[in-house]
Amino acid sequence: MMIAIAFLAGVLTILSPCILPVLPFVFTRAGQPFTRSVLPMLLGLVTTFALVASLTAVGGAWAVQANEIGRFAALVLLAAFGIALLSPRIAAFFSRPAVALGDRLARRTDGEQHGFGGSLLLGVATGLLWTPCAGPILGLVLTGAALNGANVQTTLLLAAYAVGAAFSLALAVMAGGKVFAALKRSLGAGERIRQGLGVAVVAGVAMIALGLDTGLLARLSYSSTTSIEQRLLSTIGDAEAQAVASGIGSDAVTLVAQAQANSYRSSLPIRGHIPSLEGAVAWINSEPLTVEQLRGKVVLVDFWTYSCINCTRTIPYVRAWAERYADQGLVVIGVHAPEFAFEKRIGNVRRAVRDREITYPVAVDNDYRIWRAFRNRFWPAHYFIDAQGRIRHEHFGEGGYERSERVIQELLAEAAGARREDVTLVTPDARGAEAPPDLRRLRSGETYIGFSRASNFVSPERVAADRPQDYTVGNPRLNQWGLSGNWTVGSEHATLNQPGGAITYRFSARDVHVVLGPAEDGRPIRFQVMIDGRAPGRDHGTDIDAEGNGRVTAPRLYQLIRQADEVRDRTFEIRFFDAGVEAFSFTFG
Repeated sequence: MMIAIAFLAGVLTILSPCILPVLPFVFTRAGQPFTRSVLPMLLGLVTTFALVASLTAVGGAWAVQANEIGRFAALVLLAAFGIALLSPRIAAFFSRPAVALGDRLARRTDGEQHGFGGSLLLGVATGLLWTPCAGPILGLVLTGAALNGANVQTTLLLAAYAVGAAFSLALAVMAGGKVFAALKRSLGAGERIRQGLGVAVVAGVAMIALGLDTGLLARLSYSSTTSIEQRLLSTIGDAEAQAVASGIGSDAVTLVAQAQANSYRSSLPIRGHIPSLEGAVAWINSEPLTVEQLRGKVVLVDFWTYSCINCTRTIPYVRAWAERYADQGLVVIGVHAPEFAFEKRIGNVRRAVRDREITYPVAVDNDYRIWRAFRNRFWPAHYFIDAQGRIRHEHFGEGGYERSERVIQELLAEAAGARREDVTLVTPDARGAEAPPDLRRLRSGETYIGFSRASNFVSPERVAADRPQDYTVGNPRLNQWGLSGNWTVGSEHATLNQPGGAITYRFSARDVHVVLGPAEDGRPIRFQVMIDGRAPGRDHGTDIDAEGNGRVTAPRLYQLIRQADEVRDRTFEIRFFDAGVEAFSFTFG
């Protein structure tokens, strides 16, 4: 199912502005034999993208550096290719090997030879440069790669995504080939078409070299396909539920007997059985629980991680449900599956549980064994299990609280054999970072700072993976950010090496949160936050004062801005007065 979803998401890339820099390279094959020219070009693109994206998602600095070298070589090759398309004389003027190769490729583009090898090489170069906009589905695949490491499934999913994009590109090329052929016949414009393609290729190379494919174009397409992809993702749970239900077999007889015995039975579908809860490295607020111990209880399993803002905003509801329905037979189990390395420290998790006033059992799933047993993919994720150990409902992400609580009420009524007339719902008093987001005015999305998942980074200095470097930042545009000072950017976070460094972000949202950690020795880090060059005043968050002053004392999510008045595009800066701070990600609300 995920392979099919990834393929469809790839098909949708043809609607995204992020595909624009790639189109000129692809259209150089328009009007040529499909199997000997177009197909090998697309094959090279798919294979290279899948391999490079797999390595980058799970690799270290070596993978990033290798990819940068490959991208540079591809830019040189394709620039030479574009110049050769512009004019054979220009190609002949330059004697460098890369240009000569581009000249040969150009001759195959417009002449009688339609070589497989040249097309494949063009596809490989394009695959090295293609960086699609990371919508929900691609983000899901890359997150899974980071969690589970390099494996065949990750590469297959990335390949499926690329194949989907290649499919839509192939249709575009075939349609474009007919247009080009008609122009040649009617206008005799073959040379002009070739020169036009040369201009487009050179422009595409320039766009990618300037970072417009991941900057401006990524912002333009931020919401263009997101809603469609989100609807695709929502089908996963239903499809898997049907697959599980189709394999229940003899349980159908049991269901009939239970329906006759109970005066009330919920109409919720059966999505499978609760898997084992073994594998947690520790339990908080409880001794280890087993599936057998939970028989006869309605169970809510909540997958969360303590620095995740989406999880933080769902906790008031989960906490309220645990308190309200405990005496009716509900057991809530929080499964803490870490996203960042510091969330694997049990002491940090215990502190977060205490700070969030969580009293229900929490399994510390550092090795993702419970995560994988549930085949989970999201933070937060809620699984609703009936008194007989069957999964009856799932919900992923924030929201849907009314529906979720109705499910709890239905399953408790089914366990008791009688429907209750109590239809009231909890109304938790959520404050600070736990308060619901202002989605109507939210225009900025989660941004990672470590190089493995960073995007929209605009400091003119290229990221020096895993080594110290001085950075500067000017005036970023909306949803762009940069570093200033001496930082070491690692796969997961950036570490400040000298006092006075800062992070600047141009955002549009009511709230700004940053996941930060203190120095390795635990020493607190002093910092100050500014908005548009001024102290935040009444727009300050819960972790700073009106002057913007705060301290990083533990690795966690810090709420730094909560705007009290108008929400508009603003520039956020956090400057650190001590070295050693670790910065992980931005989230908004």
